[in-house]
Amino acid sequence: MKIRIRGNSVRFRLTKNEVEQLCREKFIEETTNFPNLDFRYSVRVSDTKNLDIDFAKNQISLQISEELLQGWDTNNRVGYSHSVPTSNSQTIAILLEKDFTCLEDRGEDESNNYPNPKSLTH
Repeated sequence: MKIRIRGNSVRFRLTKNEVEQLCREKFIEETTNFPNLDFRYSVRVSDTKNLDIDFAKNQISLQISEELLQGWDTNNRVGYSHSVPTSNSQTIAILLEKDFTCLEDRGEDESNNYPNPKSLTH
C-alpha cells in the first residue's frame, strides 16, 4: 500500500493482493518505522456511508463502507473519492484506488500491480 499526501489530499494506492485482502478481511495496515516513532496507515470497513478519514495516535485511518467495497477485487472500478470537512472549516480530499503499473520503468517491483489501461491495446 502506498500513500501520497499533498496539502489537503490523501491518496491510497493498493496492489492486487492488498485489494483482495481488504475485500476478504475488511482491514489492511502498513507501518513505516522511524527512528523514534512508528507511523501507521490503514484502510478498514466501517459503517460510514462513503469514505472517511482520521488521524490519531500516529495513524492515518481510512474507512470505506461495506457496500462500496463489495466486489471491488473482481470488478473494473479503479477507485473511490470523497471530500470530508476538517476541523478548520476546510475539506480534505480522499482517494482510494487500485495501483497500476507505470508506463515507464521506475525500478520498482510492480509485479502485483494492475495493468495500466494506457498500455493495453484494443
